[in-house]
Amino acid sequence: MKPIIVINFKTYKQGKDVLKLARIIEKINKDIIIGVQANDLEEIAKKTKLKVYAQHVDYFKTGRHTGYIIPEAVKKDKAKGTFLNHSEHKIKFNVLKKAINRCKKIKLKTIVFASDLKEAKKIKKLKPDYLIIEPPELVAGKISVSKTKPDLIKNIAKKLKTKFLVGAGIKSYEDVKIAMKLGASGIAISSAITKAKNPEKVLRNLLGK
Repeated sequence: MKPIIVINFKTYKQGKDVLKLARIIEKINKDIIIGVQANDLEEIAKKTKLKVYAQHVDYFKTGRHTGYIIPEAVKKDKAKGTFLNHSEHKIKFNVLKKAINRCKKIKLKTIVFASDLKEAKKIKKLKPDYLIIEPPELVAGKISVSKTKPDLIKNIAKKLKTKFLVGAGIKSYEDVKIAMKLGASGIAISSAITKAKNPEKVLRNLLGK
């Protein structure tokens, strides 16, 4: 089974650099999901065949909600879905529930992040399209979740009883293989690609190509 790959651009790239990186990723694997800033959604969705997701949406409907990002806005810009509850943008559970429900109503897919098994079990009940578990202490770190917390991945696979992805510090093909062997359906990465001097080489190595 091929791993599901999610690449979070965060705010590392701006302007033309976002499209440049997206095209590199597209050349290697068009099935990769990328999360970009709201202002980049429309351009990347139109100029690549990648599955483009917003990095966050709010649950509000159209109206008087200055400064918020509503699901309808990102869908209009051709986003396939959105991230929710990333460790760098945590939201309360009741807010998360409202956001997921809003996205379901307009058929916008959701990728929801959890910090641990306990949170993942709670989020699972909301039935997101994808569930990613990332220990926050390892996010953007030098050590991967696959190598430092293999028992965590194994335990999640045993107790969560649903498909999940893992992220935090993943940088190599070996990290991906370990995660998949232990029960994950894929991986989420960011700085390994977005900060790389040669992102194409790094991504090819990560995918074992």
